[in-house]
Amino acid sequence: MQRQIAILLALVFFPPLAKAEGPTPAAPVINVGSATASSQGDVAAVPVGTTITMQNWQNFKQFMPDGMVAFFEGRQFWKMPSDVAIEVGPTVDHPLPKNYLDATEKYAGQVTIEELPTGGLTLKNYHGGIPFPNTQEPHRGWKVLANMWFRYMPHLVAQTYGYTCGVDSLGSTNCIGIQYVLRQFAYNTDPGFQATGQYADIFFTNWFMLLEPEQLKYTTTLSIVYADPTRSEDSYAFIPSLRRYQQLSASARCSETAGTDANHDDYQFGFDSNITQLKAEYVAHRKILLMVDSIEPKGAFPDGFDLPLGWPKPSMGKWQLRDVDEISLSKLPSAGGSTCYTKRVIYIDSHYNNPLWIENYGKDLKPARIHAVFPRAVEAPGIGPVLGTGSDAEIFWNLEQNHATFTVEPALDGKHYINEQAPKEFDDLPRYSTPSGLNLIMR
Repeated sequence: MQRQIAILLALVFFPPLAKAEGPTPAAPVINVGSATASSQGDVAAVPVGTTITMQNWQNFKQFMPDGMVAFFEGRQFWKMPSDVAIEVGPTVDHPLPKNYLDATEKYAGQVTIEELPTGGLTLKNYHGGIPFPNTQEPHRGWKVLANMWFRYMPHLVAQTYGYTCGVDSLGSTNCIGIQYVLRQFAYNTDPGFQATGQYADIFFTNWFMLLEPEQLKYTTTLSIVYADPTRSEDSYAFIPSLRRYQQLSASARCSETAGTDANHDDYQFGFDSNITQLKAEYVAHRKILLMVDSIEPKGAFPDGFDLPLGWPKPSMGKWQLRDVDEISLSKLPSAGGSTCYTKRVIYIDSHYNNPLWIENYGKDLKPARIHAVFPRAVEAPGIGPVLGTGSDAEIFWNLEQNHATFTVEPALDGKHYINEQAPKEFDDLPRYSTPSGLNLIMR
């Protein structure tokens, strides 16, 4: 039974959201000029139309995360394929939702930082929107972290099918099918939605079920994250063989099995940790080449991925020169509990506040895992195109065990619904947002 629980924890590593079909950009800001990166000196931006290959990559390495440079240099087991082609397109910034920006304007001036006895930080008087629209010292790194944690999310996302495939050093593949329902309650700014009653104190819930292989079908987890950042989240699991749910131990956060390369701290598209228990250092504001507005592969794995590294092929989209805030995270000694990574370096998009590239370090302070998130903009009804709803491709490269994990959501004939797009069956709060709802599985 303990192994089943460990498997469950490891499999929920992408509790993202889902994708609506046929995104139609709403007046995006497109930057095709010769912008410069002030924090990197007087260097010209990468021209739109550039294709980066093994022959010319060193001309652009100042615009790459450290882990990407390592792939090109061939310092790890995982190396760039000889035919790699990174095609650079224009930088496109879709406007953030109006209500989210209105909440920022209304409430951001009231938000303050409170120092906790543990040495950690929390925020007070937050009611929605971007908590710190102009991040400056003191505590600049933690302010960027808080902006990422409270980035825009729809109040309901439901995905009917996605896949996660693990690949070992010999090329053997093991895949699972997944489904999830994610709902945000507190601080949500979507028109006409308000969290009330027993849900008012909840930030978000994530219901996540395995669809295949058959022996794991119906295995389900529910995570409940609370509006108070200092409160620890609750996690539950439904084990089909037991026909009931049970609460999961916090000590299992770092478990990873069943052919995946993720643990609980990697959920929510790259980050799911208690922000009050972390030391956050601001590293730099940089211009980095990353893939935003990706195109999910239509076929089964490995369609779209250039094996053995599994680097996204040009068919998955253009790369953009993004403004990012780079922060370094470590757990406060006073926080206690398990530490999945000694250090985490996160490249956070400065416009969307989404994590796009994460470099995780092990206990020896050597790179352990690289996690890339390639989001897709989808159309939210009545709101417009939004990014970071869980419609994405995500890759884990395990540098310690020469293993990799690839996730595409949605995949094949899977659907990605946002808010009122979702069929009524998914808009069931007791079923998908409470522990007792887990007992309704298989009935």
